[in-house]
Amino acid sequence: MSLKVERGRTLARSQALQLLFQAEARRLSVDDILAGDFLISKGPLDPYAEELARGTYEHIAQIDPILQRVAENWALSRMPGADRNLLRLAVYELRFSSNDIDDAVVINEAVELAKAYGTDDSSSFVNGVLGRVVRDPRLFANVSVPDTDPSEGASDALDSLGEEER
Repeated sequence: MSLKVERGRTLARSQALQLLFQAEARRLSVDDILAGDFLISKGPLDPYAEELARGTYEHIAQIDPILQRVAENWALSRMPGADRNLLRLAVYELRFSSNDIDDAVVINEAVELAKAYGTDDSSSFVNGVLGRVVRDPRLFANVSVPDTDPSEGASDALDSLGEEER
């Protein structure tokens, strides 16, 4: 892992990404992952990481359609798992989190994490997708927080991914 992802909020984002990846791979909620045995590359778990992972998971049913619209020619199920979960995390932080963080900071952090966890093409892919997300505010015009249990929407979103991805 790059030294750039071993400190501060970057470390928290890295930990959140790892939790989201584990939840998807194990077909569990983030709450279930946090309640059981989970692995992170460097600990202890940062409270901001937990906030990001839980928030992303709660909004996944709103995030995935947005990603599908902007990820031209890429079905979510065909994306590498690290890229998919990193994009989810970044979109959550960009548009759903109550923290006021500049879009450029979120994108830069996501690109750094893509370099650490993704493929050779991940950083440019993540940068391009997130650039489209921030340039098109209409993507969020019809997004609302559902009245249902957040884990139900997340489960539906995760179930829509093919079995080959898990």
